[in-house]
Amino acid sequence: MTYLSRIRLNPLRARGREFLRNPRTMHAAILGGLPEHGAGDRVLWRLDTREHRVDLLVLTPTRPDWTHIVEQAGWPQADGEHVLLRDYTPALGHVAHGREFAFRLTANPVQSTMAPDKRTDSQRARHGEDRPTRGFRVGHRTPAHQIDWLLRRTEHWGITIPASRTDPPAPGMAPTLDGPTSHEVRIVSTTRHSIPKKGMTKPVTIQAVSFEGRLAVTDPDRLRTAMLTGIGPSKAYGCGLLTLASLPGTVGG
Repeated sequence: MTYLSRIRLNPLRARGREFLRNPRTMHAAILGGLPEHGAGDRVLWRLDTREHRVDLLVLTPTRPDWTHIVEQAGWPQADGEHVLLRDYTPALGHVAHGREFAFRLTANPVQSTMAPDKRTDSQRARHGEDRPTRGFRVGHRTPAHQIDWLLRRTEHWGITIPASRTDPPAPGMAPTLDGPTSHEVRIVSTTRHSIPKKGMTKPVTIQAVSFEGRLAVTDPDRLRTAMLTGIGPSKAYGCGLLTLASLPGTVGG
């Protein structure tokens, strides 16, 4: 059984700030809540920040225990429900061909290139100065390229993102690179992480981009797979978790 958890974090506590700053530390803390976690089990997580509230969302293949995260980085003695845990099966059951949902996704939009402007330490370690046989993974830096990355892959995930219903496009709805048509998606935040890695003189850098918008289901099986296994690279570092919500006037979600 798959579970979706929402844990409220306290960014004023030292451990809370460390979790927000270092995705590797956060990932280790998440795995610490799964006593039966196997090597092949997929765990997805994402940070959602809205106004002054910071929530950690985690999708796990088994029932977790987040006591240690609340004690270290939450409000362990405060009133209120600081951890919400639910069975994810009903949410997957709402996915049906033609249905539309609001969505939120944090991903690491990247491209593959044979000749990056500047090779990283890991790239030089693998290939030296020789011409590589496989492309290097390089992050997209501009909002237009990041949204284009998302739109070009929707078929693979069993969805489509409709064209914007506003004319002209609403603020934040950037046009694609192929033309003036805008779509029902916008970037709500971008966070650049530099993550130290053993054996490397320079840290690994990822660009975590949070998208929000509206989607329509074209292939329910593909979408369920994407929801359970994640989208794009850097899943251990808080990228890849796609969540759906009902649109106003609809049932379920």
